[in-house]
Amino acid sequence: MTVSDSASTPSFAERVRLDGRVAIVTGAGAGLGRSHALLLAERGARVVVNDLNLAPAQAVADEIRAAGGQALACAGSVTDEAAVQVMVEQALATFGRIDILVNNAGILRDKSFAKMTLDDFRLVVDVHLMGAVICTKAVWETMRAQQFGRIVFTTSSSGLFGNFGQANYGAAKMALVGLMQTLSLEGEKANVRVNCLAPTAATAMTQGILPPEVLAVLTPESVSPGLVYLVSDDAPTRAILNAGAGVFATSHVGLSEPVRIGSGADAVDAVAQAWPRISDRAGAIVPRSGLEQSMREIGTVQSRG
Repeated sequence: MTVSDSASTPSFAERVRLDGRVAIVTGAGAGLGRSHALLLAERGARVVVNDLNLAPAQAVADEIRAAGGQALACAGSVTDEAAVQVMVEQALATFGRIDILVNNAGILRDKSFAKMTLDDFRLVVDVHLMGAVICTKAVWETMRAQQFGRIVFTTSSSGLFGNFGQANYGAAKMALVGLMQTLSLEGEKANVRVNCLAPTAATAMTQGILPPEVLAVLTPESVSPGLVYLVSDDAPTRAILNAGAGVFATSHVGLSEPVRIGSGADAVDAVAQAWPRISDRAGAIVPRSGLEQSMREIGTVQSRG
């Protein structure tokens, strides 16, 4: 759809509502998290606003209430299992259910890999990956029991495609894609849909990385419409949505056509010779699971004797 087509298309508000839903948004005191929380509330969700410190979380919750919505502010690190459990219990006590979890909290410790300390690598992985794991584990059984759940992990182009100076961040963000791939399968029967959002936005985390004229169009508000769709009743599952400056696209983990080489003494040389065919994306597919990918390889061997 082009920009000129938008006038004849039903508005986003007409198509997507979240009335009656309860959403937890981590790292929601500013930036993307704040934008997500405000738009979720605007669409009818009751929002649990999480941040490391209470003051920014409370400020966003107050914004939501001032606009006529319902919100609860909760402070605590996503890496603190006890604090996360308290947040979940408060959400259930206040609103009676939890339908949506937006894993947004994150930090940066950018340096080239040669200069990066292992402490900084671990810290970033702990917040982005383990923080998301802890929060998701805390709501998983609630969502399964109520036969409804929408979970979004915040991945990044740094993980999907690489970015100089962000080995720790990229590793954590790509790990979240792997987590999403598996949880989308495990949650399917319980109507728990799991997706990834890869945002590009001007936030405190991106200041000094991108030039001002670029940051001006990369607003958090231009990303959040995609997030709201990913947690809606009609959301997809196992999608990776790239979003920035109001532009949206999906990324895919694909598999090229298999080439049978065998395991004989000449296999190394045969792989080298066949590399153009092995790496050809023309017939690529997106396997439903790792097992399906493995069975495809086995089928290739069996079909060719």
